[in-house]
Amino acid sequence: MSHTPPRDTADSDARKTGGLAPPITAGVVSALVGFTSSFVIVLSGLTAVGANHEQAASGLLAVTVVMGLACIVLSWQTRLPITAAWSTPGAALLATTGTVDGGWPAAVGAFLVTGVLIVLTGLVPQLAALVTRIPSSLAQAMLGGVLLQLCLGPVTGLAVNPIAVAPVVLTWLVALRFSPRWAAPLAFLAAAVVIGITVAAGETTVGPADLVPRVHLTSPTFTVAGVVGIALPLYLVTMASQNVPGVAVMAGLGYQVPWRRSMLVTGAGTLLGATAGGHAINLAAISAALAAGPDAGVDRTRRWIASLTAGIVLMLLGVASASFGTLVALAPVGVIAAVAGLALLGTLAASLTAAFADPVERIPVVITFVTAASGTVIVGVSAAFWALLAGLAARLLLAMPRSAA
Repeated sequence: MSHTPPRDTADSDARKTGGLAPPITAGVVSALVGFTSSFVIVLSGLTAVGANHEQAASGLLAVTVVMGLACIVLSWQTRLPITAAWSTPGAALLATTGTVDGGWPAAVGAFLVTGVLIVLTGLVPQLAALVTRIPSSLAQAMLGGVLLQLCLGPVTGLAVNPIAVAPVVLTWLVALRFSPRWAAPLAFLAAAVVIGITVAAGETTVGPADLVPRVHLTSPTFTVAGVVGIALPLYLVTMASQNVPGVAVMAGLGYQVPWRRSMLVTGAGTLLGATAGGHAINLAAISAALAAGPDAGVDRTRRWIASLTAGIVLMLLGVASASFGTLVALAPVGVIAAVAGLALLGTLAASLTAAFADPVERIPVVITFVTAASGTVIVGVSAAFWALLAGLAARLLLAMPRSAA
C-alpha cells in the first residue's frame, strides 16, 4: 500500500535531495554562458571607441570583476537570486559608435558619466520615471539599428575568409538546433580552435607576458561628443534593454527586485570600473533566468546561492581576461566579427519583434531603425543619439491633430 508523505515532509525531502548542488551548478553555468557568449562584443566595443589592446583587456577585466562583485553584494544582502551583467547592448553600441573627439580618455569620461546617471536613477525617482516614458518601441528600434551592423559580421566574414569563418558558423547552427543556450559559447570555442590552428602554423606568436592580467588606468576627459555620443545612448540602451527587462524577468519568476539598491550597486560598479576601461554593468536580463529559474533548485530560498556562485566565477574569469584578449587579438580576419554577430542575432530578433509590434508606431520605428543602422556621425555625435531624436520627432509629428480643411 503506497503512502503519500505530508506536503511539508515532501518539500523537506526535495530540499534535502537537491542540496546545494543545483544552485551552485546553475551559478557556474550562468557565469560561463554570460561571459563566453559576449566578451568578444565587449572587446570590440572598447576597441572601437579608441582603446588599444592592453586598454581593452583591462576594460574586460574591470567590467567582469565589478559585475561579479555586484552579483555577490546583491545576492548576499537581499538573499535573492539577483544577477548583474555587463551591458551587452551597450558594448554593441560602442562597437558602432567609433572614436569620438578626445579619443579613449573621452570614452572613459563617458563611462563615468554613465555610472553617475545610473546612480541618480536609483536616488531620483523622477529620473527613472523619465526614462520609462521613452517609448519602448523606439528604444528597441535604436538598439536593432545598432545591432544590424554587427550582425552582418558572419556574412561578410564568410565572404572574405570562408575557410576560417565557416567552422564557426556551422558550429553555431548545429548548437542552435540541439542546445540553443550554448550556441554562442560553442561558436567561440570553434573560433578558439581556428585561432589555435593559426598559432600552431606559426603565423602568429604568443608570449607569457601576453597572458598576464594588467589594469591600465586612464585619466578621463569630459567632452560634449563623449557625453552626447557615448554616455547618453549607453545609459538609455542599458536602462531600456537591460535594467527594465531584468526587473520584468525576475518578476515573472516570482522575485521583486529592490530597484533603488540595484541601481546604486550597479551604478557604483560602473563608476568603479570606468577608469580601468569598463563601460557599464546592469541587472542581467536574459541570463537572469539561469540563476533564478527552476534549474537553480526546487528550494527558492536557496537560489540566491546561484547568483553568489556566478559572481565568484565571474571574478575568476576576470583574472583570465588577458588570455581572452590575446586570443581575440590573434584571430584571423573575419572570425571575431562573425562570433560577435552570431552572439547578437537573438537579441536583434527580439529587438525587432518588440519594435514593430505596434502598427501605429511603425513609421517612427522605421525612421529610428534606419537612422541608427546608417552609422552616420553628425558633429561628432553617434547615429544612435540622432536615431532616438528622429524617432521621437516623427512620433510627435504624427500624433499632432490635422487642421481642418
